[in-house]
Amino acid sequence: MALIEFFGCFFLAFGPPTAMFAITIAKDPIRVIILMTSSFFWLLSLLISALLWFAVVPLRDKLLFALVFSVLFQEAFRYLFYLFIKKAQKGLEKVQKNMHHKDRTDFDSRVISYVSGLGFGIISGAFSLVNVLGDMTGPGTVGIKGDSQYFYLVSAMLSLCFILLHTCWSIIMYLSLTIYPKKSIKLWSCLLLVVFSHIFVSCLSLANDSKREKSYVYTVLLSYTVLFLNTIVSVVILRKTHRQKLGA
Repeated sequence: MALIEFFGCFFLAFGPPTAMFAITIAKDPIRVIILMTSSFFWLLSLLISALLWFAVVPLRDKLLFALVFSVLFQEAFRYLFYLFIKKAQKGLEKVQKNMHHKDRTDFDSRVISYVSGLGFGIISGAFSLVNVLGDMTGPGTVGIKGDSQYFYLVSAMLSLCFILLHTCWSIIMYLSLTIYPKKSIKLWSCLLLVVFSHIFVSCLSLANDSKREKSYVYTVLLSYTVLFLNTIVSVVILRKTHRQKLGA
């Protein structure tokens, strides 16, 4: 039973992202490079967060402190990756032009934002769920001591939510930086949406209580509500970017 649960939760969390990768990224080597590079930037943010946690001894026991600063570092490195890939974009476009016509694909800010966001999400989901999946294979039974039997299911659902949210956050951040002026209210609204929605959803995980199953319901519903709202904003910005490209 434990092995069945393992595969069920694994495919729930990583099935949709794997399909997204296989259909939209795997056939293009440039997109694979961007995805791997963005994953590396996320790992750098995790490293800096760990160093801060290790350095500030009095606050090591404060989970909220570590969580908030981890989110801020992730968003800082998301922006740093935007600057990095913007510098490298011309070179990558030249590489694309030298590729065989059959293997060549469109390469613009929309593609970069989507691929890099998925890279952030996949590595984030892997790190958040790998230990849970390791324990899932057994031995033991979840809930035997009064804890919720839905712990693994909720963990997989939240991991999937974060993977998709990271994709939306990169689309919102990168495209808003591309299409809006630096001092525009819309630009700063989009950036603040990314940061605060990331902090909000991350802090929701602190409300989970294995002794109270209702807390899982609220956490999952609120997290997916935030995902739905961010998806709408992402689609709106993508459409506006597409119109601007057609107008140009």
